[in-house]
Amino acid sequence: MRVMVFVKATPNSEAGVMPTEELFREMGEFNEQLAKAGILLAGEGLKPSSAGARVRFSGRNRTVTDGPFAETKELVAGFWLWQVQSMEEAIEWAKRCPNPMPDEDSDIEIRPVYELEDFGDVVPKDVQERSAELLRGAKH
Repeated sequence: MRVMVFVKATPNSEAGVMPTEELFREMGEFNEQLAKAGILLAGEGLKPSSAGARVRFSGRNRTVTDGPFAETKELVAGFWLWQVQSMEEAIEWAKRCPNPMPDEDSDIEIRPVYELEDFGDVVPKDVQERSAELLRGAKH
């Protein structure tokens, strides 16, 4: 199963406070462990919400709001995409992670990724085939 692992934002990450050299080294070592275990599919840090935008959908209308966004606890500072055998395995790996925000309390959230099979017969066969083709192209 694939899981998206979110590193939640904090006041410091939203203020653009950069990680220390020590944290970069610790996270690099952790990422190497994930890669060697065959779990790491992707992972990146994200710039503060002040560099971003939101697009709100209301029927056919779209409204764009530039960052920053007020609710830090709702924001993401980084992510990984992992391939694991179970949610329990993902939790065990997350517990081994260095504290991503060492000067503050921080949270990591783990969410399973939907696979096409999870939708059963709702997804038409041609849409499934096209999605698989697009994903194969995206991996190159």
